[in-house]
Amino acid sequence: MTSKIRVGIVGLGEVAQITHLPILRALSDKFEVTALCDISKTLVVELGKRYNVPGQYTDYSELVSSDNVDLVFVLNSDEYHADTAVAALQHGKHVLIEKPVCLTLADAERLIRARDDAHRQVMVGYMRRYAPAFQMAKRMVAEMPSINYVRVRDIIGQNRLIIEQACDVLRPSDIPDEAMRDRQSRALRMGYDAVGEGYDPRVYQVYRLLCGLSSHDLSAMRDLIGSPRQVADARAWGSNIAAIFEYDGFHAVFETGVDAQRRFDAHIEVYSNHSSVKVQYDTPYIRHLPTTLQISETVGDEYRQRVVRPTFKDPYTCELEELYEVIQTGKTHQTTLEDAVEDLQLFAKIMEKIKNQ
Repeated sequence: MTSKIRVGIVGLGEVAQITHLPILRALSDKFEVTALCDISKTLVVELGKRYNVPGQYTDYSELVSSDNVDLVFVLNSDEYHADTAVAALQHGKHVLIEKPVCLTLADAERLIRARDDAHRQVMVGYMRRYAPAFQMAKRMVAEMPSINYVRVRDIIGQNRLIIEQACDVLRPSDIPDEAMRDRQSRALRMGYDAVGEGYDPRVYQVYRLLCGLSSHDLSAMRDLIGSPRQVADARAWGSNIAAIFEYDGFHAVFETGVDAQRRFDAHIEVYSNHSSVKVQYDTPYIRHLPTTLQISETVGDEYRQRVVRPTFKDPYTCELEELYEVIQTGKTHQTTLEDAVEDLQLFAKIMEKIKNQ
């Protein structure tokens, strides 16, 4: 492979337009976008012009078979993640797959088999875990003599409330009705596969919230303090979820929700007996808002607080820089398919509590 990795992007929605395409252009010494794909021809043509991308497709099967692509970004709707990524691997491509990796354990196992058969790299897009502040927190938590309590929180306003003030996103009107019907059918079938049939429709909406927003939080929680022994309890109402996780010697509380306020409050805080560390995230839809590490500690008679901002570099950029090294050198990385399977297993345990509440 040449020094530049040739990238094909499948799915040209908000995250592609706001985040991935601009960052790939900024990292042009490492990546070259050579192909775009979306079911909206309008998006493909317009973004192809904007970023001077020669390969333009409305069928992902054509993009993944291109000889001009080394790495496929799977950014399309969750229901199609597994099919798209498997097709890319079968054509010998490396894959970055946005969270959630997929919606069912069966699809995750299918992805693992395809990766192993292809001998290619697959990274799951949990960019928060690549933030330098989070990496600092991991080192500090590992040095704590014990943990007393952990709080995981993600209460945010709807994405559109931030996007409409900060970004110019193309929203096409030429998405085929047949494609919309197919997506709805897949979503229903996958919800049944993951949760079981016969539940109130709101139960399946809770599962999708776990797979979406909550997957970032729970993935980072596992990376920071490991997987819980069990889900002690969980409740859901409206667009809100709360859960209590049992660990050896302490509990972690998880709370998430989406409302109509223009703010973004996402953090993980780990409390020890004499100190605590808190990773504070901001919206990913405005680049270069810093992820910070907030440290509180008691030393002698003094209570001290400090805030560390390791960098203005956004976590997505850190993630893609790591991906470049992973593909070029074969080094191991942290957001593997096996790691993402642990999230799906945790979602299932949470859902067992919620669907029977």
